[in-house]
Amino acid sequence: MTKEEKLVDELVKNALYRIDESTRMIRKSLEDVSEEELWQKPNDSLNSIANLMLHLCGNITQYIISSLGETEDIRKRDLEFETNKSGTKSEILEKLESTVDTAKRVIFDSSLDQLLKIRSVQGFSFSGVGVIMHAVEHYSYHTGQIAFWVKQLKNKDLGFYDGIDLKIKNED
Repeated sequence: MTKEEKLVDELVKNALYRIDESTRMIRKSLEDVSEEELWQKPNDSLNSIANLMLHLCGNITQYIISSLGETEDIRKRDLEFETNKSGTKSEILEKLESTVDTAKRVIFDSSLDQLLKIRSVQGFSFSGVGVIMHAVEHYSYHTGQIAFWVKQLKNKDLGFYDGIDLKIKNED
């Protein structure tokens, strides 16, 4: 395996790990959230958990599936933020997980040329690597918002790292 192939493999492996971590955290966050709470907005300037999840579906679709995967951009961003209570918790989670699974396949299957190709997404210019970094970072950012919103609603620790000793020092 060449250095370039090793680098691509490492990028893909870590991107997929981070995506899976965010999905796990969202799934865990939703365990005790009711259907009503899913669509609740803290105030007019914030989004519901459901709208954040729909927004993640749109962003991941536009950046990874459409741009990196080189398919038509069908995103309708404004619809992601409408608080219309269309969809149950299980339906919206399934939509997110299905979108994420498709995106992971696109990332996994990307060639070196696709990862280096510069493209325009939402008016920004990114390589395929930049597209992946944006999507992973964006997913993580909104995962944190969802977790915070659930902690606010439920007044409890979500236990993302239960059973893991996070006090272990780095090794050389």
